[in-house]
Amino acid sequence: MMGALLILALASVIAHPLARRLGRNVFWIFAALLALVFAGLLALAPAVLAGETRVESVAWVPQLELSLTFRLDPVALLFALLVTGAGALVLLYCTRYFEAGEAGVERFAAVFMGFATSMLGLVLADDVYLLFIFWEGTTVFSFLLIGHVTRLRTSTAAALQALMVTTLGGLAMLVGLVLLAQSAGSSLLSDIVASEPSGAVGVTAVFLVLVGALSKSAIFPFHFWLPGAMAAPTPVSAYLHAAAMVKAGIYLIARITPAFGDVPGYRETLVVLGAITMLNGGIRALRQFDIKLIVAHGTVSQLGLLVMVFGVGDPRASFAGFALLFAHALAKAPLFLGVGIIDHSTGTRDLRKLSGLGRRMPVLAWVTVLAAASMAGLPPFFGFVAKESMFTELIEVGHAHPIAILALVVAIAGSILTVGYMGRFLWGAFASKRGVADTAIQHAPGWSIIVAPAVFSLAVLAAGLAAPWADGVLQTLVPEQSTAAGTAAEHLALWHGVTPALLSSVAVLLVGALLAKLLSRTILLLPPPAERWSGSHAYWVVTQFVDLVAVKLTSITQRGSLPFYLAVILIVLVAALGGSVVVGTLQGGAPLWPADVVLASSPVQLPIAIVMIVAALFSLRARTRFQSVVLVGVTGYGMAAIFAMHGAPDLALTQALVETVTLIAFVLVIRRLPQRIGTRATPRKRWLRAGIGVGVGVVIGALAIIALGSRIAEPISLRLPELAYAGGHGANVVNVMLVDIRGWDTMGELSVILAAATGVASLVFVKTRVDHRPKLSRRDARVAAREQLLRVADPNDPARRVSWLLAGRHLDPARRSILLEVVVRLIFHGLIILSIYLLLTGHNSPGGGFAGGLVAGLALVARYLAGGRHELGATVPLDAGRILGTGLAIAVSMAFLPMLFGQSALASAWIDLDLGVFGSLPLVTSTLFDVGVYLVVFGLILDVLRSLGAEIDEHEEAEVAQFEEEEVSTR
Repeated sequence: MMGALLILALASVIAHPLARRLGRNVFWIFAALLALVFAGLLALAPAVLAGETRVESVAWVPQLELSLTFRLDPVALLFALLVTGAGALVLLYCTRYFEAGEAGVERFAAVFMGFATSMLGLVLADDVYLLFIFWEGTTVFSFLLIGHVTRLRTSTAAALQALMVTTLGGLAMLVGLVLLAQSAGSSLLSDIVASEPSGAVGVTAVFLVLVGALSKSAIFPFHFWLPGAMAAPTPVSAYLHAAAMVKAGIYLIARITPAFGDVPGYRETLVVLGAITMLNGGIRALRQFDIKLIVAHGTVSQLGLLVMVFGVGDPRASFAGFALLFAHALAKAPLFLGVGIIDHSTGTRDLRKLSGLGRRMPVLAWVTVLAAASMAGLPPFFGFVAKESMFTELIEVGHAHPIAILALVVAIAGSILTVGYMGRFLWGAFASKRGVADTAIQHAPGWSIIVAPAVFSLAVLAAGLAAPWADGVLQTLVPEQSTAAGTAAEHLALWHGVTPALLSSVAVLLVGALLAKLLSRTILLLPPPAERWSGSHAYWVVTQFVDLVAVKLTSITQRGSLPFYLAVILIVLVAALGGSVVVGTLQGGAPLWPADVVLASSPVQLPIAIVMIVAALFSLRARTRFQSVVLVGVTGYGMAAIFAMHGAPDLALTQALVETVTLIAFVLVIRRLPQRIGTRATPRKRWLRAGIGVGVGVVIGALAIIALGSRIAEPISLRLPELAYAGGHGANVVNVMLVDIRGWDTMGELSVILAAATGVASLVFVKTRVDHRPKLSRRDARVAAREQLLRVADPNDPARRVSWLLAGRHLDPARRSILLEVVVRLIFHGLIILSIYLLLTGHNSPGGGFAGGLVAGLALVARYLAGGRHELGATVPLDAGRILGTGLAIAVSMAFLPMLFGQSALASAWIDLDLGVFGSLPLVTSTLFDVGVYLVVFGLILDVLRSLGAEIDEHEEAEVAQFEEEEVSTR
């Protein structure tokens, strides 16, 4: 099971590049792959149907008793066969449905395989959290498939509608599954259904799960999304909306009904909602002119029938429900595929424009007639056998559960509607209509595209003829049915004699045929209902209301004012934290103040604190932006000094480096802003800001003191040195924490840095962040520098010009500083060596990848400040995005590499090399993770310099050149 899922997942990953090379022929490969999985499952069928249950499990989060558990029992087996078999046939259909070289085939192939993988995982998963992951996977992939034709607004709108509705139901289902797992003491679905829910919480959980199942299967009031999803390509409709995705909700209901059928309101809810859905879908199908929408609304109607039959909550009715489910899947898929062939061949699906196709496309007509006959319940098709079973079992179950009588009445009425809209569909698609010219066939379908629908139609005929064999298979799906005399489900067969079920079927066919005859016309007898009363309209009203509220709320809160945003954040902080302290004190829970408070542990701390406070106060009175930035930076350096005196050299080093980089970034930004702060706040605003500042200071200070006094046990930090050395083979606790003990946190922070760099670049770069400007190669730069150094020695050279930098010849003489160039030339390589030293020794000494990356970035900053954007490009000709991506890739690789050797993620290994008189050199694998951190930090600084530095420089130079050009033209 897990092997098949991994193979399909790998196929979905390589599908895009493979389809780019092979085009639509890639569907042959994927069809064969799904057929191979189908054959493998079929080989397991005899043992599984005989009662053997296969379980595969891998520990996921052992501490929470979560596992990746897959279970193959008869229900999972037959659904898996449906998913893989139908998927293989639909992919076979795709080989001729798409045109050669058609755009989007690569994306379609990858997403389709991803959906098939998710659907197979859904029916095999036994852990409910794993099931939910696959459940949401089908939601996301269906969204992408429905919106495949991105140029059409109808496709994107329908995809978004399906995503919103099914995701909402899925989230409700997740809450229900969590509650059921807690109640049962296990997250395995097999254990949950073995225990009955108790109390209000259990009942609530069951109905929350039903919300997810009903929304997935398009049951009232969630029925409206499925007809809209018909904007998807035909293979999507045939697979997702006939054989796979919409069956997921039915699958879940079939799984939980044996255990939860006696929950108060369970049967009534499913039967009533299923009945409404069936009748509403059948009536709407009769009102459609688009033959695909006839089939779509018919699908909604049949899903309502399935929910109604399973909802009766009796094993005999469930047996009939399984028969109906497979009869519907096998018959409805070829109907969708046939519609796709008609649309592809004629360019229309409007039955008012279709005429004479039955004579001109006889093979397709017969294939479609077979499928429609099974849907209508004609013998000897499996649809007839399943419908007979349904009528029989509902009549029998009605003696024990009166709700089954309602289901029977609605099923008969709905079946009449089914015969009616199937007859209207066949008439609309293939009949020769009076007054309508024969429809022109623009693209004659080849024989190969009809193979897939033909196999479906022949399968539904074969299943009907082999009803006794199908009965033996389907009986294994409901092992809980009673074997007492008279209470077992009736065996499937084409002939049971003259029974009430047979008489009901005859009546359904006769009345349905009359209805089809009456409504097989291009003008409807009854006008369609007003759209304003439809579920789709209600959805759009709700979403438009939400959009309106969001716009209003955004206009109030997102005002584009940084002071406003900061004020809101800080006021909430003071109110939440300060309010908690005050309320706790008033309720008698007085804060635990420390027994003694030490004002300063060193006499040097007082002057540092005074300098920080004075700098903060003077920053409020600064008249220029540069003054305010420098004064704020003083507080940061003061904090670094305090860290250093408290025995935290790592924090001190990092704080100083970060403060320096931040100061430089601010300077790069404010150089494009007015030098002086022109706008002064009103006295009211100044007092408000002062109050917020004082409030924040008092609350944070009080919380810090309370935190010191609230400690009642030894801090865990006392164990960290031992843990760092024993688990990470490092003496620097801070670095070992970052790259080993809390490595997952660091990986998340690297992702945030990558996102921040991308965000900054996207705000500055107009078209692309990739630097396509011609770069000065280091070789050319050295040659130019050597020539200029030779000119220095020649006093007679009038063009001599001293340059100590690679891009010296590009520097504007008015902005040059020889002193700065010399200093940068002398310290640059030393800073790079220092950064590498900090990287390599950070595991046992102050430093690490973060500090090393900052030092290397500062060396790059110095190079830029001395030589400008040309010097930056000559120093690092690589793209910043590639450096960032490489760093993150190295870090992630080092996280997952230990798993290949049977270790946990981010597990460290080390070896101490004996260097003789030079001592020993410890080599730790986590250092490679630190290399990734180094590259990400370095890439971030390079990206900031290119965006806030070089790019703005280029814009400024372009503005100056344009201004000078305008002045010359004016003269």
